[in-house]
Amino acid sequence: MLRSLYSVPTRYVGSTVRVRADRASVRIYAGTELVKVHARVAPGKRSTDPSDYPMGKDVAAVRDVASLIASAKKCGVHVGVYAERLLAVPLPWTRMRLVYALLRLCKKFGNGRVEAICQSALAFDVVDVQRVARMLETAKPPASPSTDQRTVIALPAPVTARSKPPTHPRGRRR
Repeated sequence: MLRSLYSVPTRYVGSTVRVRADRASVRIYAGTELVKVHARVAPGKRSTDPSDYPMGKDVAAVRDVASLIASAKKCGVHVGVYAERLLAVPLPWTRMRLVYALLRLCKKFGNGRVEAICQSALAFDVVDVQRVARMLETAKPPASPSTDQRTVIALPAPVTARSKPPTHPRGRRR
């Protein structure tokens, strides 16, 4: 029993394959056709060939952090910075799912809204994708003003406004 994971090309997913292994290699056959050869790995490990995955899915297979950050930067400058902050840990691939969640928020709410929320969150040093999602869900969509709302209203001066600087009770300035 191999107890390891080996990738096969996408076109063979769901079909029946046979596996033959020796001490050094693992050969995978579909019918009589040799489909893939992998070097044998220890039990519990995996051998993944990025060319086995469809275009765009190979990023997750090889844990390519740089291309994930580039995808986030396409959504907005602050979204990219937010993704960089999420992945700024010793083992960045452990937090890649958070960046995928951030990219899903961009698809759901639009790049502009997520960009604005990420900018605000970065200003307050809040790096939490679930909080960004809550902020987006509770935020009201921007309303377009009607023609009667476009008037300027003069506000009275605040009560605490002073025209002169305060003086000391004995006549001296502080």
